[in-house]
Amino acid sequence: MDDKLFDYRKSYEKGELTRETLDENPFQQFRKWFYDVEKAGGVDEANAMTISAIGEDGFPKSRVVLLKSYDENGFVFFTNYESEKGKAIANNPKVCLSFFWPNTERQIIIKGNAKKLAANLSDNYFHSRPVGSQLGAIVSNQSEEIPNREVLESKLKQLEEEYSNKPIERPSHWGGIVVEPISFEFWQGRPNRLHDRFLFTIKDKYDWEIKRLAP
Repeated sequence: MDDKLFDYRKSYEKGELTRETLDENPFQQFRKWFYDVEKAGGVDEANAMTISAIGEDGFPKSRVVLLKSYDENGFVFFTNYESEKGKAIANNPKVCLSFFWPNTERQIIIKGNAKKLAANLSDNYFHSRPVGSQLGAIVSNQSEEIPNREVLESKLKQLEEEYSNKPIERPSHWGGIVVEPISFEFWQGRPNRLHDRFLFTIKDKYDWEIKRLAP
């Protein structure tokens, strides 16, 4: 093997995170960092996050999804409930979200419990999507085996004709998932691999224990 991956090195020098500058509320700290990422530029989708769940085969699996909203009730994304991801969450709602933003050399890891978003909120978001995306949610039996791409293209064409003059209803198998956090870990890259790490662990709904962790 010609490429020596152990020679890949980078010194993280873009910032620091101290107890004095850390917000007492992890949601506010998340909001501040998210704003910093957008302001710094260089990231196409700052809302891209990795969600890890335990599959029906007992193995964890991670994939990237898009964060669509967040507040102190949790972090929301949308998916097919009958997909591999949806079934995994239904079987074991304990999940992990992670954000990595290289433009600011920051990472956030969030552990929490996932549940379906209220149907009316899923309806609102579904109808805000472009028509093509609405139809795509109906076309795709996500995670199921298909013989070729033509199957999808053909079904999409049929649905475009079917719904050309009528509204599209949100399919019951598609909607939002909200992850209610029980912990946040904020990671700021620092020189010499002596990174800043702070862990927030929930004590009750509005009270968080904060610890600094060794890098």
